[in-house]
Amino acid sequence: MAVRVVKVDRDSLARAAGPFAARAILTGLRVTSRHFFRNLWGWIVGKPTIATVMYPEQDLVKPPAFRGMPVLVEMDGGKERCVACGLCEWACPVDCIYIVPGETEDAIERYPRVFDIDMGRCMYCGLCEEACPEEAIVMSDRVEISAFSREGTLWHKKDLLVPVDDLSRRLSHIRREYDRERVPPNPIATENEGRE
Repeated sequence: MAVRVVKVDRDSLARAAGPFAARAILTGLRVTSRHFFRNLWGWIVGKPTIATVMYPEQDLVKPPAFRGMPVLVEMDGGKERCVACGLCEWACPVDCIYIVPGETEDAIERYPRVFDIDMGRCMYCGLCEEACPEEAIVMSDRVEISAFSREGTLWHKKDLLVPVDDLSRRLSHIRREYDRERVPPNPIATENEGRE
């Protein structure tokens, strides 16, 4: 294998750049000034040439694949869709989800009595969303979750519930991504129905 050696004449490069690389610095300042004054003029005449978002007065529409803070899906009746199976808690790599299951007499026999997420530890990976068989926890487009204390980053069930209508874009994205038409039926229940 032949290797070609290239000698670089560093003295000629240094002479071309000028003392203290002044030519490169001036070229950079010229480009920066050109952009600055073009954008300033566009702002003065009311036709900006750059896409500056005046946050928080303006907000960008986030794509459906955006992963903001995880939230619980609230069904039409005001109850959570979660059945407290604990799969999201198990799938979370930083253990920021804490669930205490409870039982009820409704059609959904279990529900989370306590469902807490420590947003200070959450890394927004979406593994909880992927692990959930009921599409009960999804990544929303909400990102404004700052707090002044460590206790303020602990979000409880009542804070996490979001109506299903507000999450329709994300839910349709999840179903399209996993090629699901609807929430999959419970396989144990369909086996028992077939035996009877």
